[in-house]
Amino acid sequence: MSAPTPSMVEVRSVHKNFGPLEVLRGIDLDVRAGEVTVVLGPSGSGKSTLLRTINHLEKVDSGWISVDGTLIGYRRSGDKLYELREREILKQRTRIGFVFQNFHLFPHLTVLENIVEAPVSALKRPRKDAVAAAEKLLARVGLADKATAYPRQLSGGQQQRVAIARALALEPTLLLFDEPTSALDPELVGEVLDVIKDLAASGTTMIVVTHEIGFAREVADTVVFMDEGRIVEQGPPAEVLDSPRHARTRAFLSKVL
Repeated sequence: MSAPTPSMVEVRSVHKNFGPLEVLRGIDLDVRAGEVTVVLGPSGSGKSTLLRTINHLEKVDSGWISVDGTLIGYRRSGDKLYELREREILKQRTRIGFVFQNFHLFPHLTVLENIVEAPVSALKRPRKDAVAAAEKLLARVGLADKATAYPRQLSGGQQQRVAIARALALEPTLLLFDEPTSALDPELVGEVLDVIKDLAASGTTMIVVTHEIGFAREVADTVVFMDEGRIVEQGPPAEVLDSPRHARTRAFLSKVL
């Protein structure tokens, strides 16, 4: 019997408050290298906040997170954690790609320039190499002919595919997707999900917050269901989606399936 794959992402006892509101209530989660974890749950359950703590866009109030064996946002000294300097946090984020709900492309830059910007400025890559890599990524997401276009000239689905290419340009060890299709018209959802499916097939480690149950069923290795800041249930898609053990999961799925 082969040894289990080590965890790429470890989340341990993570709590997060916004003022008096407790948004994450002791989250424990493991994501193995090369696997896709899909996070489901109602609005306000803490899904997006969890994602944002993984790359330290939100600081945790207690607990810790590591990616690829490195503590995120903090260094440990004895029993205490000390927050890293902003420069060190930014360097960590180059290894964790983040695809936002609303694309976050630079409107004044062309599609190609949007993708080239981070490798050149953050990783100090030679511009010629970054351009060549960006052109390959645009071909991979089906937008080789849009290199000189500006974001305003693209559909929402095309903009989101550019955002995915931009995240991939830093060659991250982990990709995070925060409801990548929720800002899209229904007919454009498929083209974005197809790109994410292609990434899954290539062995990219991903955590995807989404409401797309069909996508979760088809692509996820693990489905996590969150409610009121807690992980209520997790397991293979066939278990969580078809035979949920928890009443809260069953109630949620009865409304969305």
